[in-house]
Amino acid sequence: MADAYPLAWPPGWPRTPARDRISGKSKWSHQGKPWTFDAARRALADELDKLNAGHVVLSTNYELRLDGQPRAGGSVPSDVGIAVYFTYKARQVTMARDAYDRAEENIRSLTLALKAMRAIEEHGGSLMMDRAFEGFMAIAAPGAKRHWREVFNFGPNEPISATYLNERYRAKSKAAHPDRPGGSHDAMSELTRARDEALKEIGNG
Repeated sequence: MADAYPLAWPPGWPRTPARDRISGKSKWSHQGKPWTFDAARRALADELDKLNAGHVVLSTNYELRLDGQPRAGGSVPSDVGIAVYFTYKARQVTMARDAYDRAEENIRSLTLALKAMRAIEEHGGSLMMDRAFEGFMAIAAPGAKRHWREVFNFGPNEPISATYLNERYRAKSKAAHPDRPGGSHDAMSELTRARDEALKEIGNG
C-alpha cells in the first residue's frame, strides 16, 4: 500500500463537519485496546489484498515513515478524514470516511465496509458486488498510474491479444505523439508504459 500526503479528498464526496464527528474508541478495539494508526492501516491493506485490489493508495493528513508509522512527535491533524484509491477489475475506485474523530476509526470503518462488500461476493453475489462498486468509480489516485485497460479504453473483461493491443497502440499514438496537436510527451509516455505493462500481463502471443 502506498501513502499520499496530504489528504486528497475525492471530489463529490460530502464532508462531515468537525463538530459532528463521533468517537469510535469504545466501538471498536484491537487486542483489547483502541486501534492504532499502524494496526488499522495494516488491517485495511489486508482486506484490500483479499479483494485483489491493485495500485492501492491511502491518502491522509499524517506524514508517515517508511515503515508506515506516523512520524514521531507529529501532531494530530485537525482533518482526520481518510481516502483510499485502488483499482478493482481494471476500474479506478475511491472510498472515503471522516465520520469519526480519529483517523484510526475512519480507517477501521472503511475496512469493515469493504469486508461486508467482499462477503457479498463470497455468497454468490459477484454481480451485486460489481454493481455496488460502480458507485465508487473514481479519478486516478494522487500520483497513481492509470491501469493499462483504462489507458486503451478496454473493458474490464474484454479479451485482448497482443495483435489487437498493438493495433490500438498505433492508432492512439498518432494522437498522443508530441508533434501532433493535443499530443504531449506525457501522453506518449503513458501510452507506451501501458502497452508494455499489458504485453507483460497478457504475453506477446
